[in-house]
Amino acid sequence: MKKVLILAAIAEGMTGLALLSVPSFVGWLLFSEELTGAGLLAGRVTGIAVIALSVACWPGLSAVGMLIYSAAVALYLAYVGFAGAMTGILLWPAVVLHFVLTALLTRTSMKNPAIKAP
Repeated sequence: MKKVLILAAIAEGMTGLALLSVPSFVGWLLFSEELTGAGLLAGRVTGIAVIALSVACWPGLSAVGMLIYSAAVALYLAYVGFAGAMTGILLWPAVVLHFVLTALLTRTSMKNPAIKAP
């Protein structure tokens, strides 16, 4: 089972990096359509989530995966907001929520050594 989890983690990590760096190309490869507009932003957020999933698939790192996801999405959404591109009514509440979750996950991992990376 451990080898399968590691294989899944590597595959998902590569997919996540592709979605994060070239989401339009991944959309074209998967759907024969390039991602544009909000699809690019959603593709990058999906890439962040898939990278976090790959970390969570790595044996013993599930809490670290959620911490990486929450921190990375908070930073990316804040960047999108400050850049002024496509800011909806829930963008800033989502940024705040993810920063709060990141702080809580960090605090919890520091207090509870059982969920730290081995």
